[in-house]
Amino acid sequence: MIIVMQKQASPESVTRVVAFIRSKGLQGHVSRGEERTIIGAVGDERVFHPNELESLPGVERAIRVLNEWRIISRESQADNTVITVRGASFGGGKRLDIVAADVGRQDADVVFADPFYMPARPYAVTEHSNEKNHIRAMQAVVADAHERGKPVMVRIRDVRQIESALASEADVLYLGGELMSNRTLQDEVGRLNTPVVLCKDKHHRADEWLVAAEHIALRGNHHIILGEAGTLSFEPDHPYRLDVDAIVRVRKISHLPVIANITRLWHGDMPQEVLYRLAEAAGADGIVSSLAARPVMRLAD
Repeated sequence: MIIVMQKQASPESVTRVVAFIRSKGLQGHVSRGEERTIIGAVGDERVFHPNELESLPGVERAIRVLNEWRIISRESQADNTVITVRGASFGGGKRLDIVAADVGRQDADVVFADPFYMPARPYAVTEHSNEKNHIRAMQAVVADAHERGKPVMVRIRDVRQIESALASEADVLYLGGELMSNRTLQDEVGRLNTPVVLCKDKHHRADEWLVAAEHIALRGNHHIILGEAGTLSFEPDHPYRLDVDAIVRVRKISHLPVIANITRLWHGDMPQEVLYRLAEAAGADGIVSSLAARPVMRLAD
């Protein structure tokens, strides 16, 4: 069960609700967001009715939620969450064009930086060979984008990179799918007040994706954006594909905004322009690409 507190609810009201939950033999998990507090009741909910909680001071509503993702579910919040960063709104109705920094697009809504990228091959040559160079490159990208009034989304690949990304004034932290099972990292970003993109791992289902996002929300950070960057395909030459089904599903059962990253999914049979339109059709609130120009949706499409 999820108990949503009123915006003006006092700390005493929260304590009273938690005490009531515990008196019934359940555990109470408090998640304090920027705007309001949400309490999760874990245990046998049949011992009381939601009306009993709603009669307590400071309680806005109590909802029974059967899924493991409770704070981020449509049951707890019917309206879409809107996360605004430097004038760019994720989930605000306008689809954001998020462009890789090395493309140099001036008309991008958001700049995407991946300064800590390391190739899978052990002997591959990288442009930035050490941590200091990674940080300098990131700082340069952020400074340039901010000068133009653009927010920057920075991909981090390790919990130790959070501090440098925030010190460089990154506006959004981006966690790739390989970090979806990293609870330590999720706990850390959950304690921040910085928007974070959590990508679905290529091996996991949408439900597991939402459970991972719930871990972040439980720590208090409700500025979560879901990211789809590819799932396994059956084509040996093209091992990953855009998971359109997952985008549609999570938009239906969660109030969080969703973006798609197509930068590593395109190939000869599926160019970025087509992938971009697929992500649009699925309802993605933003699309990360390396396209040299913003695609125009044609009526014939």
